[in-house]
Amino acid sequence: MMKVDGQCHCGDVKFTAEIDPAKVFVCHCTDCQTLSGSPFRVVAFGGSVEWQGAQPKKYIKVAESGNRRVQAFCGNCGTPIYSSDDVENPAGVAIRVGCLNQRDQLRPLAQMWCQSAQIWVLDSLTLPQFAKQAH
Repeated sequence: MMKVDGQCHCGDVKFTAEIDPAKVFVCHCTDCQTLSGSPFRVVAFGGSVEWQGAQPKKYIKVAESGNRRVQAFCGNCGTPIYSSDDVENPAGVAIRVGCLNQRDQLRPLAQMWCQSAQIWVLDSLTLPQFAKQAH
């Protein structure tokens, strides 16, 4: 396990957690695409989270399977923080790697829901690259 910390974009929600660095995945499911506004999302699976500052707001998404899944995010800026299968007591969470301070240390080891992946994602490696905003 690895101790991590993070926060939302505006800084209202801050937390520490333990994640398993061997369980970092790219998720291409359509829920992750919609909820992140991106073609995929990177998640790190772990245990309990300790909150500092504001508590995240929660949204319950009913999956295609009928399972209920918590989606937690900052109520002020909307930054996605985690998801969990356990609606009442989220002991096991999928933390959004983008809100972690250690994100540069968490290399994904696999990809999930590839049947939903946007076909052009692999092409992005060959696009022109700029160190900062182009214009």
